[in-house]
Amino acid sequence: MKRLSFLLTFLLNCVVNASAGDIFVSTDGNDRSQGTKEAPVKTVHQALRMAREWRRLNDIRQANGINIILREGRYRMEEPLLVRPEDSGTEVSPTHIRSMEGERAVLCGDPMQQHEQLYPASGMERMLGFDQENHTITVPLSVTKHLKEFLHQTKGSKTFTPAIPLNMVVHQRWAIAILRIKDITVSKKQAVVSFLEPESKLEFEHPWPQPIINGEKGSSSFLIRKTEQRDGIERLVVIQGTDKQPIEHLHFEDLTFENTCWNRPLHKGHVTLQGGFPIIDAYKLAKEGLPWAETLENQAWIERPVAAVSVTNARHVDFSGCTFRNLGSTALDYMTGVSDCSIVYNRFENIGGNAILAGSFAESPREVHCPYTDLAPLCRRLLIHENTITNASCEDWGAVGIGCGYVSNTSITDNTVSHVNYSGICVGWGWTPKNTGMRENVIAGNKVTDFARQLYDAGGIYTLSNQPNSVIENNVIDSLGAAPYATNDRGFYIYLDAETDGYTIRNNWCPQQKFGDNHPGPAIVWGENGPEIEKKQ
Repeated sequence: MKRLSFLLTFLLNCVVNASAGDIFVSTDGNDRSQGTKEAPVKTVHQALRMAREWRRLNDIRQANGINIILREGRYRMEEPLLVRPEDSGTEVSPTHIRSMEGERAVLCGDPMQQHEQLYPASGMERMLGFDQENHTITVPLSVTKHLKEFLHQTKGSKTFTPAIPLNMVVHQRWAIAILRIKDITVSKKQAVVSFLEPESKLEFEHPWPQPIINGEKGSSSFLIRKTEQRDGIERLVVIQGTDKQPIEHLHFEDLTFENTCWNRPLHKGHVTLQGGFPIIDAYKLAKEGLPWAETLENQAWIERPVAAVSVTNARHVDFSGCTFRNLGSTALDYMTGVSDCSIVYNRFENIGGNAILAGSFAESPREVHCPYTDLAPLCRRLLIHENTITNASCEDWGAVGIGCGYVSNTSITDNTVSHVNYSGICVGWGWTPKNTGMRENVIAGNKVTDFARQLYDAGGIYTLSNQPNSVIENNVIDSLGAAPYATNDRGFYIYLDAETDGYTIRNNWCPQQKFGDNHPGPAIVWGENGPEIEKKQ
């Protein structure tokens, strides 16, 4: 009932008041114009500035709300649209940024960088060795023969250096690493690859998730590719309030967000902890164990992946009926300080990283594994409803369809997630049984298919840590992927990872009862789940 009431409130807020003030935008407009239908402005930046002035001056045109209406066309974003607290609406006077009825406006940047795989011709190759002390990876000697035209060899030397930038993509079970190649030294039977900084240190000194050569199913895998060396536009919209002055009552409707780049791997490589979060510092404890986790052996600090559209410190900031496509990293990110926001009826396709992120993931300067109690209250009462997500994680295989960190009272309902390389829907962070404020989260009525295509330690629905009074129910989870290069077989339809607790799990359909857990808590309640449950369409 609570979720239904929230949705009805959102829909009522989205009804455009006929007497609201309208500002029209057109690709053939002029930013010196008045913003009328007959004389539109050219950029959404100028339209937002006009709306801000109306509010500042208490212009009568803003009394019943403001509509920024974009005509059909492609609006290239040379810089992101920056939305500030001064751009807030009110409950009786919200701001709507939307396409003209019957038309479609596209906010776009640059197309994603393109890659060409050089070795092997397709798929991945098993590596021969992973040397943590010397920070090298040993690979078959055939690598140098296949890469001959892309390598430079000093006369009399056994070391090759790349003639053009080359990178190695390394499979790490539940994540990938993208390592820029420094040089390759050959012997009679093998080649030893070393890498640039900072990714070399981060890859070899952080204990998880590293490739382990011995004692697992096969060896970890790699591929070598060249990537278009081009920095492009990464951000289209940045909505950023403050903790004391959040942005409020702003609605984006029926827009398309398209084409962004992902520049980080070109300059720093990309070594991740989980879920596409880059590690910026890490090390292994000399003696494992910390007060909150006696077996913990690793420390890590992460940063948030870049997002095409990001929201920070906001209330009642909603996206409805929008399309997000061909985006290099995360598509839509509700970061922290957000509440009572809705992401409904949107479509996400061909997303390089995560389609939807929400909540803090204890980014630096915090160490990621500590049990924080102040973060979950900063992201609460979100509604993620009836979105369609297909082909996310196409650049960073370790990213997910929907990923929520420290959140509370968040409802993820009736979404469709398909064609992802790791997990489908993920909720929770912290690896802790402690009560951190994550609670009353609902994952219900979703359909997750064709997941874990490349990586394992994955779940169609995946959870972490203690989340009292939460529920996973009435979901359809199908088509667990083969992950052909994973070093284990830990792929599950529902996966309760480290210290998950507080969930009731019932009435979920999947073709077999393949469920996983990792030290689950005592308050987990399992109802009927599996192929005997009636499959919902």
